[in-house]
Amino acid sequence: MLALKRVVTVAVMVYLLLALLFLLFPTVRTSIAELGSGTSPTDNERNFFYVLSFIGVIVLALHLITENLDSSVLRSTVSKQDNRINELKASLYDAQQRTGAAVAPASSTPSAVSYPTAAEAAQRDERPTSGPAATPTTY
Repeated sequence: MLALKRVVTVAVMVYLLLALLFLLFPTVRTSIAELGSGTSPTDNERNFFYVLSFIGVIVLALHLITENLDSSVLRSTVSKQDNRINELKASLYDAQQRTGAAVAPASSTPSAVSYPTAAEAAQRDERPTSGPAATPTTY
């Protein structure tokens, strides 16, 4: 799809460059318009612009179709990836719920939690002093 989109984009750019060349340089337009038939110069240029606009409509339609197809393919891909992410999240949540249910106690009342006293915390956090006491910071 990407290759088709790039080819169409290049075709549109080439068409725009040629159309600008024909519009900005009347001598080029006249010489190209006279390649067709041997009618009057006015009829030749009118037919030339008719063909130029017809080709422009076809190129524009082709460009719009490829852009819309690419956009719909990208939206479909993103939607599939989002669905896959949601499935993985759901399975992870289910796995966490199963392991959480096995670890949780059977009673519905919370158990008593014991907190350490200040003396126990000080004893636990006590560090051996190997030098002079640090002076407190002043502000």
